[in-house]
Amino acid sequence: MKYEGVRISELKHGEVINGIYILKSAELKVSVNKKTYLDIVFSDKTGEVSAKWWDAGEEDFKSLVLNKLYCVNARVDTWKDALQLTLNKIQLADEELQLTIGEFVPSAPLAPHDMLEEIYSFAAKIKNSEIRDVVMLLLEQKEEKLLYYPAAKSLHHAIRGGLLYHILRMLRLAEAICSVYDGINTDLVFAGVIIHDLAKIGELSSNELGIAEYSKTGQLLGHIVMGVLELENAGKIVGASEEVMLLLKHMIVSHHYEPEYGSPKKPMFLEAELLHHIDLIDARVYDYQNATKNLSPGQFSDPVWSLDRRSIYKADL
Repeated sequence: MKYEGVRISELKHGEVINGIYILKSAELKVSVNKKTYLDIVFSDKTGEVSAKWWDAGEEDFKSLVLNKLYCVNARVDTWKDALQLTLNKIQLADEELQLTIGEFVPSAPLAPHDMLEEIYSFAAKIKNSEIRDVVMLLLEQKEEKLLYYPAAKSLHHAIRGGLLYHILRMLRLAEAICSVYDGINTDLVFAGVIIHDLAKIGELSSNELGIAEYSKTGQLLGHIVMGVLELENAGKIVGASEEVMLLLKHMIVSHHYEPEYGSPKKPMFLEAELLHHIDLIDARVYDYQNATKNLSPGQFSDPVWSLDRRSIYKADL
């Protein structure tokens, strides 16, 4: 069997394909007829696709290794308006092919060191020395891992360098918004943008390919609580005032806006409100563009979970 490596973005209903994909997840389940099967998610540089390995058992499940390349032969089906693979054969790729796994990982479109340098330039614009010192310290503590960490395991910016890319685009948007409206404290906005998600490094455990899983601490606490704890330590080191620390903590705890999304408080000053909406705008832009990047004009995407399972339309203009 020759594996020609059909990319996920090129999958078409009804075809039988050979592909080379990263195994992102696998779960052993029982069907309605009481037979076991494996529910699988594969990914490559162009996207993700779910797959079913029918009649697979416990030994098959134990044989799989997450975050490795697999050679796959499968039929492309459709289930609930989304493409899905029905596996005929799956085989762990050889060591030579495993060495090329970086070519199969989606990455931010900008160079990591360039993004980090620009983020530092925004931090340098913070005029309040206490706020600037806290932000600089937190950046320095996370610098090495920032170069490759994703912003999420599977949602927006779940790509290598995704956390840097998310922060940078938010900073650019924040600067544009602050140029339109008078009376906004740019120190707080820039600081909030830079630090609000830094505890994703810790909430997630990622390798240098940007392939991540939730850590035990991340599952038990989450990046909002972890972010406040890390901020508290940084504030003590630089000797930041109580007022500065309270404002920055509030920006972290309120940036998800709703309790069901992890925020115990809604924003209670303008800059915290802006942080939430800037965060949401960048996440939404990413999700819409990601859903339509491989579509032709006039086509609808598969349902997008993060957008309430809406099928997104690519305008035919």
